[in-house]
Amino acid sequence: MRLLHEFELDEASNALAGTKPRDWATFRTRWEEILADVDGTRTGVTPRVILGDGVVVGAVNISPHEGRESIGYWIAREHWGRGIASRAVAMMLGEFVRRPLYATAAGHNVASIRVLEKNGFRVVSRSMTAETARTVRRETVTMVLE
Repeated sequence: MRLLHEFELDEASNALAGTKPRDWATFRTRWEEILADVDGTRTGVTPRVILGDGVVVGAVNISPHEGRESIGYWIAREHWGRGIASRAVAMMLGEFVRRPLYATAAGHNVASIRVLEKNGFRVVSRSMTAETARTVRRETVTMVLE
């Protein structure tokens, strides 16, 4: 869990995602809830770690977002550009077959949008979204896989 939190603290990763890192206590509390929910009925989250070269390099999950099931992922910056995100998303989609499935990305995060498009997602909207506890004010691209 600490390693995943360290990934989330990376300044360049947050700038690309349009997110704000969570402090350790907030991060730990949320992940303890997720991991204690063995069948996903309380939190609705299906989490997986992502391995690259035999080590944890990120996480991918399906979770409720704005009343819809959504996929999200985070890859440690030193592993960007190696196809790991595309493969991780593809594997998660093979396991989680309910559709439609949504995803969001910061409008300037071309790499993430490309990963999702490679996996069959299509853009359904682009809009400016307000700052939240987790995100900065940004253009958000919403995508769907049907």
